[in-house]
Amino acid sequence: MSPLPPFHKRSISSSLDGIRILPRVPMGSPSNLEDVELSLLSEEERTSAGRNLQDGDAHSSAGGAKTTAMSSRDKKAMTLLIILYLIQGVPLGLALGSVPFILREHLSYSQLGVFALSSYPYSLKLLWSPIVDSTFHPSIGRRKSWIIPMQLIIGSLMLYIASNVGRLMENPADNIHELTFVFTSLVLFSATQDIAVDGWALTLLSQENLSYASTCQTIGLNTGFFASFTVFLALNSEAFAEKWGIPCLELSTYLRFCSLLCFGVTFWLTFFETEGSESLDGSEMTVTSVYKTIWNICKLKHVQALIVMHFFAKIGFQANEAVTSLKMIEKGLGREDLAIVVLIDFPFQILGGYFAAKWSSGDRPLHPWLWAFWPRLAFAFLSTLIVYWFPTPPFSYGFFVFLIIHTVLQGIASTIQFVGISAFHTRISDPLIGGTYMTLLNTFTNLGGTWPKYFVLKGVDYFSEAYCEVKEAHSELLVKATECVSDRGKEVCSEIDGQCITERDGYYYVSAICMSFGVLFLVFYIIPTARKLQALPVYRWRINPE
Repeated sequence: MSPLPPFHKRSISSSLDGIRILPRVPMGSPSNLEDVELSLLSEEERTSAGRNLQDGDAHSSAGGAKTTAMSSRDKKAMTLLIILYLIQGVPLGLALGSVPFILREHLSYSQLGVFALSSYPYSLKLLWSPIVDSTFHPSIGRRKSWIIPMQLIIGSLMLYIASNVGRLMENPADNIHELTFVFTSLVLFSATQDIAVDGWALTLLSQENLSYASTCQTIGLNTGFFASFTVFLALNSEAFAEKWGIPCLELSTYLRFCSLLCFGVTFWLTFFETEGSESLDGSEMTVTSVYKTIWNICKLKHVQALIVMHFFAKIGFQANEAVTSLKMIEKGLGREDLAIVVLIDFPFQILGGYFAAKWSSGDRPLHPWLWAFWPRLAFAFLSTLIVYWFPTPPFSYGFFVFLIIHTVLQGIASTIQFVGISAFHTRISDPLIGGTYMTLLNTFTNLGGTWPKYFVLKGVDYFSEAYCEVKEAHSELLVKATECVSDRGKEVCSEIDGQCITERDGYYYVSAICMSFGVLFLVFYIIPTARKLQALPVYRWRINPE
C-alpha cells in the first residue's frame, strides 16, 4: 500500500530490549484490507488517498522497468543517521551493558537492582515523544532543536563521569544513588535524542529510500552499543591487555573520547548541516490529540488483554537474563571471555532475525513468538544448571565452546520472539496513526522486560543467606553477617581473617520462581489469549476517528 497523504503525521520511535529495532513505516497490507483502511477516512480524504494509490502504482510500474541508483544526497543522509545513532548507542552500551558488570565486583544484587532503574527512560519515552515531535525553534530546525542540546548534555555528562570516575567507582556502594541518577539522566537524554533522530529520518531520506532508515539505525545503534559493551569490556580487562600486549583502556579515557566525538559531531551538525524546512500545520496531530489517541487505543478491550500479556510475558526468563551472566563472572568467568561470547553471538542473531522475518510474514505472526517461549524457558533452566555446576577456572576448550553454542541458540530464540511480536504489531497497527500505535505497543513490550529486573536482583539477595566464619587458634567463632552477601561484606570478612560462606544462594530460588510463573502464565493465559487476538480481524484494532 502506498504512503498515506501528508496530512497525517507519523511519529516514529525505537526501542531497546537487547538491541531492538522497530519498523519505521507501516508494512504493506494485503489488498483485501485496503477498503477497511480507506473506510476510516472521510469522502474527501478517501478520494485523495485513492488518487495517491493510483499515482503510487503508476510510479511502481515505471520503477519496475528501471532501477534508480541511490543519490549522493541520500548517501550523505545515511552517513549522518548512522553517526547520530552511534552517539545514541554509546551511553546505552555503558548503562545497560558494561557498567553493571564492573559494578558487580563491588555491589550486592540489591544495589545492582537500584542501578537497573537507569534503563527505564528508554522504555518510557512514549510519554514525552509527542512534545519532542511538536515543539521546536523554527530558525534552528524541527529536529535539530532537540538533537543539538541533547548531544551537548550527553557529552557533558560523559565528561562529568570521566572526571569523577575515581570517586564514584572506588566505593560505588556509597555512591550508588549518584551513579544511578547520572546514568538514568544519560539514558533519558539519549532516548530524547532518539525521538528527534527517528523523526528526522522520515524527511532526511527520499521517499524511495525511506526503508534504509532502519538499516542506519541497526548499524549505528549496534556499533555504539557493542563498542561500549563488548569491545570496552575486553579492552578494560587487565588479563586481555596483558595477553595481547596492549595498554588497558580505562573507563575515564573511553568516556573522554566519546564526549569529544559527541561534541565534534554536534559542532558539525550546528554549523555545516542544514535541516530542510519542516513545520506543523493545522491538519497534523497536535500534542493533545496524540495523547488522546493513545488513551483511546488503551481503552480497546483486546489492546488491554495484549498489554497484560506483554507486561508479564518475560518474567519466566528474567532471572536468566538479569543475573546469570553476573553469576558466571562471580564464579570465575572473565569479562573478556564474556565479551567474546557476546561478540560471536551477534551475527547469529542477525541471521536468525532474517529467517524469523520470513517465518512471521504470514497470517499467523504470533505462531513463532509462541513457539519460541518453550526453548527460551528451557535455556533459562539450562543456564541455572550451568551456574550450579560451573567448573573451576581455568576452563576447558570444550566448556567454552558449549557456552558459546548455548548463548547463540538462546539469542536466536529471543530474536525469533522479537521479530514475531514486531510483525504482529505492524499487522494490527492503524496505518493512519501507525507511529503512535507501534510506539505504544512496543513501550509495553519493553516494559515487560524492564520492570522485573529490579525485583529479580533484589530477590537474589533477599533469598540468600551467608555468614562470616572466623577461625581462631584453638576455637572457631562463627559471626553471622548478612552483609556478607555483597562483595563489600566479603571484603570486610576477609579483613578480619574470616571466610564468607554462602549457605543459600538466592539466585536458584528466584530462578525457580520466575520459571514456574513463566510456564503457568504461558499455558493458562498467553497461549489462549494470543490465539484469540491473532484470530481477530484487523479492523477490530482500529479506533473510531472523531
